[in-house]
Amino acid sequence: MEYTFTTENFETEVLGSDVPVLVDFWATWCMPCRMLAPVIEEIASENEGKIKVGKVNVDENPDLARKYRVMSIPTVLVFKNGELTATSVGVDSKENILKLLEK
Repeated sequence: MEYTFTTENFETEVLGSDVPVLVDFWATWCMPCRMLAPVIEEIASENEGKIKVGKVNVDENPDLARKYRVMSIPTVLVFKNGELTATSVGVDSKENILKLLEK
């Protein structure tokens, strides 16, 4: 299952999560984001219960994009115990994104 993270729920759902969280910063008009979407969906469905996977729409949540210095999309961030542990910018392979979770 993929979550939708917003300014309102980010602290609870991401920073307060007891499992690692993969956050995809994206926008509807972003073609590379659309290319990455199936990979993110696959990671979410294959790892349900082990990690939390969700998206932040940068147009609807510009404060979150600013806070985490998201300058280009797609940007994938990994949080563990409320701390940012890994970042990937641009379209990447499923294998490389899963490696971010190992850091």
